[in-house]
Amino acid sequence: MAGDSPSALPVQLVEQPRLQKLKEMFISKFGSAPKFYARAPGRVNLIGEHIDYCGYAVLPMAIEQDILIAVDPVQTQVVQLANTNSSYLDFSTSVNNIQINKTKPQWHNYFLCGLKGIQEHFGLNNPTGMNCLLDGTIPPSSGLSSSSALVCCAGLVTLRANGKTLSKVELAEICTKSERYIGTEGGGMDQSISFLAEEGTAKLIEFSPLRATDVRLPSGATFVIANSCVEMNKAATSHYNIRVMECRLATKLLSKSKGLEWRKMLRLHDVQTKLGVSLEEMLTIVEEVLHPEPYSAEEICKCLGISLEELRSQILSQNMQDVSTFKLYQRAKHVYSEAARVLEFQKICSEAPANALQLLGELMKQSHISCREMYECSCPELDRLVDICLQFGAIGSRLTGAGWGGCTVSMVPTDKLNTFLKNVKKAYYQMDGQRLAVENNSLFATKPGRGALVFVEA
Repeated sequence: MAGDSPSALPVQLVEQPRLQKLKEMFISKFGSAPKFYARAPGRVNLIGEHIDYCGYAVLPMAIEQDILIAVDPVQTQVVQLANTNSSYLDFSTSVNNIQINKTKPQWHNYFLCGLKGIQEHFGLNNPTGMNCLLDGTIPPSSGLSSSSALVCCAGLVTLRANGKTLSKVELAEICTKSERYIGTEGGGMDQSISFLAEEGTAKLIEFSPLRATDVRLPSGATFVIANSCVEMNKAATSHYNIRVMECRLATKLLSKSKGLEWRKMLRLHDVQTKLGVSLEEMLTIVEEVLHPEPYSAEEICKCLGISLEELRSQILSQNMQDVSTFKLYQRAKHVYSEAARVLEFQKICSEAPANALQLLGELMKQSHISCREMYECSCPELDRLVDICLQFGAIGSRLTGAGWGGCTVSMVPTDKLNTFLKNVKKAYYQMDGQRLAVENNSLFATKPGRGALVFVEA
């Protein structure tokens, strides 16, 4: 059941080569054996891009790739972090003085987000120190949520080391908030699926209150992830946070035009709820109220009847002060149409009509077009990869994750899977020497995996 706390599974390490190897590396690094291991999966979002922070439901599934951490709680109040990948440097800090550097999103800062979130939630004055060795199989900056999986895993590790318990929902909510320490204004999808995922099913995840509903994917198709090999580090770019702000500004203008208390309205979902209309009707309102040309800060002030000073101090975040134009029509249009596609996707999965795969594929294609043209979060390589996947037999294909690089997800008839993988490999990876080097874990079929858990040696 999704409401309980993440389970602790007793395992025989001899049957788990990865855990066994991690244990051996841990002993040689720290001179003692780990007391427990925690795991949090990455995810692929099947549909529903950039709408979680607007208050709308999304439809991800957990993947097999994950973050795994071996842990030994220690008496000294120091956290020592090491990584099996030598390109990530060791780090240590006092548990009583957690400093998170927003300007350089280094790997250890994501761990510190999860640690700090749990410490603050329980008001821990004397938190336990820990030695931790981390092993990750999620390709970094690929849009498969490696950073959120690390925040979630660190939260779980800190919870367990300090002898506390929380439900999966509470953990997801704390980890969503604590990832903001690093400056990412995420909406909570990544953390929620990391904790709430169950094997064999995708999830419709709704927010405020957070709940997850099973979505049984149709048989006869397999989801394939392909990495464009263009890295996009969400926290290190302003693209993502500008989109969050454009959606907030669109919310204010739509609210004002409808006589709502616009100062209190933060998310596009709030406007729909307050007006009590359908998503289709919201799209009509967007057409009536907003114009496709970009808005200047001055025009936004005029629409809202406020001064530039008030816009800057009350609405725009610190890192948005220098942005001169905002695309409100396009962003709102994407969000409301994408929110409708998510619900349609869920409906098709539950009703399972004979042409379910075709219908789902169509929704995925529309989603990619909207991400490319309305939200402008694609890039030439992602567009090319989507085209290649469709050309070689995918029924639907789209970018997944924040975009601007990272991965595509494609729905492929299972009987055509092997030919599909061979052709895509040839057309996208083998034509390019640089991509060839990373090809091995860049293209893979995946099925819905399980959520975060703790392993103890049996």
